[in-house]
Amino acid sequence: MKGEHHRHHGEHMHGTLRVALVVTSDRVSKGLAEDKLTPLVRSAVEEEGHVLIWSTIVPNKPHDIRRAVLEAASWANIVLVTGGTGPGPRDLSVETVREVAEKELPGLGELHRLESRESVGHAAFLSRTTAFVVGESLVMVSPGSPDAVEKALKILLDIGSHAVGAVRGRSRWDKGSCAPN
Repeated sequence: MKGEHHRHHGEHMHGTLRVALVVTSDRVSKGLAEDKLTPLVRSAVEEEGHVLIWSTIVPNKPHDIRRAVLEAASWANIVLVTGGTGPGPRDLSVETVREVAEKELPGLGELHRLESRESVGHAAFLSRTTAFVVGESLVMVSPGSPDAVEKALKILLDIGSHAVGAVRGRSRWDKGSCAPN
């Protein structure tokens, strides 16, 4: 598993969401295709004033996905897992994350499918996009297309502060609390 760590310390982190990315792709993990998602996610996260603190690319194998999600959740408030949400035999991300999750938040997947319908039509409803609580992190599993990832980030960053607070048992996120989980 190739992990890229960007750990940030200090006062400039107050109010900043720490985001991690797990790209699941056999082709990208083998170097047969370009990783277009990490630069997209980094740009979108930073544009909103947050930070991508950790990213990795793993093959569509449950062990690798599970290990990456648990590591990402140890660093980040929000984890985006891309790929593995379709109905195909290699689409294993949803089941794998569900195994390590404490709770599932299916409404975020429903919202993602509704918003995706405009651009991909009824095919959006073949996606099993969903979200989970893993430790004290909000983890969303999204399709791996750039359009789907942009929609997932929009949802996550829009509700991020509230979700982080809720996951941690607070009605609001304590913006001064940015220490790793």
